[in-house]
Parts: sequence; structure tokens; C-alpha cells
Amino acid sequence: MRIQLKAPQNLQATINLPASKSISNRALVLRALAHGTSPISNLADCDDTMVIINAFEKGEELVDIKAAGTAMRFLTAFYSTQPGTHTLTGTERMRQRPISILVDALRLLGAKIDYAEKEGFPPLRITGSQLQSKELTLPGDVSSQYISALLMIAPTLPNGLNLKLTGHVTSLPYIDMTLQLMREFGASAHRSESSHPMLIEVKAGGYQDIPYIIENDWSAASYWYEMVALSNDADAAISLPHLRKRSTQGDSQGTELFKMLGVQTDFTADGINIFKQGNLPHRLDADLREMPDLAQTFVVTCCFLGIPFRFTGLHTLRIKETDRISALINELHKLGFVLCAEADNALRWDGERCPVEEHPVIATYDDHRMAMAFAPAALRLKNITIDHPEVVSKSYPRYWDDLRQVGFRIDQ
Repeated sequence: MRIQLKAPQNLQATINLPASKSISNRALVLRALAHGTSPISNLADCDDTMVIINAFEKGEELVDIKAAGTAMRFLTAFYSTQPGTHTLTGTERMRQRPISILVDALRLLGAKIDYAEKEGFPPLRITGSQLQSKELTLPGDVSSQYISALLMIAPTLPNGLNLKLTGHVTSLPYIDMTLQLMREFGASAHRSESSHPMLIEVKAGGYQDIPYIIENDWSAASYWYEMVALSNDADAAISLPHLRKRSTQGDSQGTELFKMLGVQTDFTADGINIFKQGNLPHRLDADLREMPDLAQTFVVTCCFLGIPFRFTGLHTLRIKETDRISALINELHKLGFVLCAEADNALRWDGERCPVEEHPVIATYDDHRMAMAFAPAALRLKNITIDHPEVVSKSYPRYWDDLRQVGFRIDQ
């Protein structure tokens, strides 16, 4: 399936974003660890969250998490503590995403995990057992999902867990989000301020069964910031209810970079209003290690605003739903931009251009963020086609409906 987008001349609307899948997924795992039944309100309705809901509701031995990387990491740790044997599998791409760092750490705690096919990769065969407390040390630049998976099961261990993170810690806001939710569910979990090494201490004691309300998703908000930035409407303005100023979501930090790209944020009692204001920089260099999921959004935005950039802290992008660094280079080349990767950590554009394809078709690589980050480019192009637009169901199922709401024409 393909869709062709034509953008509206004006851009004003109120958009009710999906709930945060990052918070939803953590809250579901914590409630399960608490053996709870209290309601979790405003759960995300995306694929990544639904696979966790289905896993807990169905209770089957074979659990297909499809393309949900968060679910793979969180459920690997969760099932290591639960009775019975479970096999975790997923899409072909999921079976290519390494997981040995998490498996090795869990095995040090006594977990019984076997690789069902290729060593170091899913599918995994997990037999639950009583894990033992032990101090663990991990590099700080591993996926924060590995760290969060270990932290969430820690209160169920006999003596909790001390986790040391060496070097610079990647995606620290996601770790802080996990710790905050753990505390809200009754756990004692704290980290040191120092990062050399950073020590996270989690005490034994389990969790409490509590009702919980999920806030809306700052990652989804980033695409609306991008649209305001790229719109030729000087009065472009979008209202986004139910976003918190002091959010546990690391992607809320994106407001500061978008301010540099001419998009201002007004916080209200109910959410935020975003609008055009300010001058654009001649160049933008930034470290995105605290918000890697916004890399595609900022890269596409800068290209179409004509702002050369160098973004660092991108080493986790190689093992996402796709190799996002290569995907960005490939697809932006179709649109006339020549980007360069620097090892696995950085991506830059120095302003070099190439011919634009006459009828560009953006490949999405089974990656929801490729589709959502490239769609706003329609505001600067005569036409753009998105291949496999259905991938947005992973995190933002109503994305195309919301674009239609603000006046985008979307034809199949």
C-alpha cells in the first residue's frame, strides 16, 4: 500500500495525541509484577502496547511481540521471574536485533534463557525461576530498554539489585522514567547523580497494585512541531492537550531544540500550544543521546529548512526497527539531500544537494518513525509518496486521520 500526500496552505488545529507508549508499557509490566488488577487509564492503543496487553491477557507459552522492541526487552526480564516456560519471538527484523547484553545480565542473576535459533538473537526460550540478587555492571551506552527491563524486576529479587552503569549513560530520561514509575508503584529505587560510574540501588519489596493514568505522548508531539516548523503559514499553530511540562518523558526536551528551529511552546493548564516565532540558525549541532527517537524528526526538519547540522549520540539508531542512519541517508537522497554518517554515532548534512527524484517514494523499512517524520515534508514538496504507511500503527495509529483533520489530502 502507498499513499500520496498534498499539504494544506494553512495549519491550525487541536490534536488529541495518543497516550505515551513508553509509560503505558512500563505501567503494564509493573502492574503485572504487582499481580494487580487496578485500572490503567488512557492506555496507548498502538501495536507496541497491544502486544504486551495480549501477552498478559492470553497467557500463552508462545508470545509473538511482532516488531515491538520494548516488549521484547521488558518481557524477556518479566518472564524470567514467572512460573512456566515462554518462547518470545517477533518479526524477521526483530529476530535480527541483538539481545545478548540483556540475556547475559539476566543469566548472571540465575535466569534460564536459551536462544531458540541464532545465538545472541530472538527467539528466546525462557523458563521462569527464582532469580538471585547480585550487583551488575553494564556499559552506560547500552539500550536504556535493557536497563529498564532489569530495574523493573529488581524489587522482586530477594535482596533487590545494585546496578552500576559505566561511562556516559545513554537515554537517561528513559531510565529516570522507569525509576519514577517504579516509585509510584511502591518500590524503593534511586540512582546516584554521578555517572562515573552511576549507581542505581533498588531495594526488595515488590510493588503495590494502584490505579494509574497515562499522559499523552511527547514523541508523537514532535511531528506536529515539525509541521509547524515546515509550514509556509506564518500563523501556523497547533494545540496539543494533555502534555505535561514536567514530564517523565525524555522527548519533552525536544521543545528546546525546536525553539532554535523557530517553534515556540506555550504551556497551559490543559497541555501546550505551539506556533512559529523567532529566527532560524545558520547551523545546528546537537547531541541527541537523551532523545534518540526524535533524530528522524530533527534531521528531516533541518534539511527542509536548509539548516546544515551535525547530530551526535545516535549509536542506538543502528539497532532500532531499521538501521535508521542508513534509512535517513537513503530516503533524503531521493529528496535532494546528501547526508554523511560518521561511524555509528553521528549524522551530518553540510548543505550538499543532489537532483530530486521526479516522483519520490519514501520507503519506511517497517519503521513507524520513518513514515511519520517524512510525511510533513509534503509541506515543502509538490508531491511525496509514503510506502507502507500502515507502519504508524506501532505507536500512532490515528496519525493519517489527524493529518486529514488539519487539511492534508491523502490519496491511495
